[in-house]
Amino acid sequence: MDSMLSQGVGSESGERSSNVQVSTSDAHKVDGKNPSEVIHWHNRGVAARALHLSRGVEKPSGRVTYIVVLEGLCRFNIEELNTRGPYCTAKISPLEMTKSEMEQVEQDPDFVTLSRQFKAIAMELISILEQKQKTGGRIKVLLETLPFHKLADIFVASFEISFEEQLCMLDSVDPKVRLSKATELVDRHLQSIRVAEKITQKVEGQLSKSQKEYLLRQQMRAIKEELGDNDDDEDDLASLERKMQNAGMPSNIWKHAQRELRRLKKMQPQQPGYNSSRVYLDLLADLPWQKASEEQELDLKAAKDHLDCDHYGLVKIKQRIIEYLAVRKLKPDARGPVLCFVGPPGVGKTSLASSIAAALGRKFIRISLGGVKDEADIRGHRRTYIGSMPGRLIDGLKRVGVCNPVMLLDEIDKTGSDVRGDPASALLEVIFVATANRMQPIPPPLLDRMEVIELPGYTAEEKLRIAMQHLIPRVLDQHGLSSAFLQIPEDMVKLVIQRYTREAGVRNLERNLAALARAAAVRVAEQEQVVSVSKDVHKITSPLLDNRLAEGAEMEMEIIPMGVNNHEISNAFRIASPLVVDEAMLEKILGPPRFDDQEAADRVATPGVSVGLVWTAFGGEVQFVEATSVVGNGELHLTGQLGDVIKESAQIALTWVRARVADLKLAAAEETDLLQGKDIHIHFPAGAVPKDGPSAGVTLVTALVSLFSQKNVRADTAMTGEMT
Repeated sequence: MDSMLSQGVGSESGERSSNVQVSTSDAHKVDGKNPSEVIHWHNRGVAARALHLSRGVEKPSGRVTYIVVLEGLCRFNIEELNTRGPYCTAKISPLEMTKSEMEQVEQDPDFVTLSRQFKAIAMELISILEQKQKTGGRIKVLLETLPFHKLADIFVASFEISFEEQLCMLDSVDPKVRLSKATELVDRHLQSIRVAEKITQKVEGQLSKSQKEYLLRQQMRAIKEELGDNDDDEDDLASLERKMQNAGMPSNIWKHAQRELRRLKKMQPQQPGYNSSRVYLDLLADLPWQKASEEQELDLKAAKDHLDCDHYGLVKIKQRIIEYLAVRKLKPDARGPVLCFVGPPGVGKTSLASSIAAALGRKFIRISLGGVKDEADIRGHRRTYIGSMPGRLIDGLKRVGVCNPVMLLDEIDKTGSDVRGDPASALLEVIFVATANRMQPIPPPLLDRMEVIELPGYTAEEKLRIAMQHLIPRVLDQHGLSSAFLQIPEDMVKLVIQRYTREAGVRNLERNLAALARAAAVRVAEQEQVVSVSKDVHKITSPLLDNRLAEGAEMEMEIIPMGVNNHEISNAFRIASPLVVDEAMLEKILGPPRFDDQEAADRVATPGVSVGLVWTAFGGEVQFVEATSVVGNGELHLTGQLGDVIKESAQIALTWVRARVADLKLAAAEETDLLQGKDIHIHFPAGAVPKDGPSAGVTLVTALVSLFSQKNVRADTAMTGEMT
């Protein structure tokens, strides 16, 4: 009497017939041993007729099961329920539609549309089942012969659906509602089959791909054996092992490498960790464990001459390097200091480290740390990461090919820190020679381990000597010129230094000299070049040659200079006169002067203006301070994007001047307050540039004294210092 007993469906029963005939919609079931138990019946059911009864298997407990085959007849509605002994009887009313009513429903457009949808989905499901189980023919016959409202019951009865969905289907008396719910359930079952097939195909595809790769590798190995080509993975590993044996690793490293190699041999090339282990062992084999630069016997005089040849000035720095070399000569195994060259750009920090390597006879490698934020860039990445790489130091040793290079860590003050760690903490373990523009960003623990050597900026006279001795020869050589093509007098170099550069180093000076060299190169390339023939070349006499020339015939001749090197050939191509740089040429090539020597004199021509010196990461700068007074209430106004410290310095300077009015003779005896009826406005030009620090105090005092005394400040003097 429930939805489980539908058309053509077998049911397994127990010994009591009540277990066969009824079941309930909740947890309560009929039990003959407890006839007084309340049973909650569903108000609808299915009338069925028993077709066959067979005895099943006898269980070890002695209980016998029976299989009953039932044929569903129709749905019914329970009108009245009675209990007679252990059994229940009910008065029912059939719910099936008559033939005329069913014909009327079949003419309904909605029912026709639902029938087409159900048939399409059912046919698709049958096609899939037919491919998998080869049993779709009989179901297709049913789909073509039975009415759709009966097919809906048959299809749904064959699915595993919940008890609530079964009752919902049983309650669907209206054929349209029944067909709609059946279509939904069939479509859901179809989608689940598709998902299961997709997963199965994916798994089978992965398995077949691995099997295919294995078979192809075996075939490739067999083909190579037939051809005598042994370039397979095993030979690669054998060559890697030989390479590791020849690397000269220390014993502890060799044991670790052997253990890693044994692990690699057990792995398949397609395994995830194979590539990382292989790259790691290749790195160990490539490192220069025993290869070292052959150090020359230290000659302090030669080292000093080499430093003087490479660098002008820098007496204290050169002396410190000579001291280091002297200690190395007396005690080769002494632990050397960690040198850190600090100074503005372009003063020769990197070239000094290169000179140290040349004096020691070692190879030199430069590692730039600018912008490094991950400490793994210094130490190296963990091998568990995809794309893991060695640190910059290990990579540098691999590239330089020796185990004792002079390693320069450039721009050590430009390292940053984030969530990936602080590279400065890793540098505590690996410092050699370092450079920096400023000491402030360097962490104190790291700075404490280094010997800081400051390189100040060059004076104008030093820049002139550097340009004449080093920069001009290098620039001419880089542009394929010589002094026969271009000559730059000292006076013109002075003008370039004074009017076109204002820096601590010499990089901009070299750029301007390179601009002059490029202009000369254009002139030489465009001008007709004359080949100077040597006096030792004798006239060629030949009867054949004379006859050919007399007839006016064309001849091809190839002149091959013998015993002449390239330098002599280039000297043969000369212009009429070398190009000598003058002031007009400077302005034509480099443009109008960027800096004016008379700027300071023009600025301080008015009382209240003084010249200060400020520090920047690129060297020193000149800072003008302008003070003026207007009618007001004795207030002090400060402008120029100033910080708190420099504002306090201005207050201190004003108080200092007001306290010493009589000593400085800034006012008449009867005047005691300089600010009476006045406001003081102090401005620091270049208003877009932030400024701060205490060292402008003396410049502020000088500007205020000049303002109150109405005396101009000297134009050739700049100052810096804190006031207290």
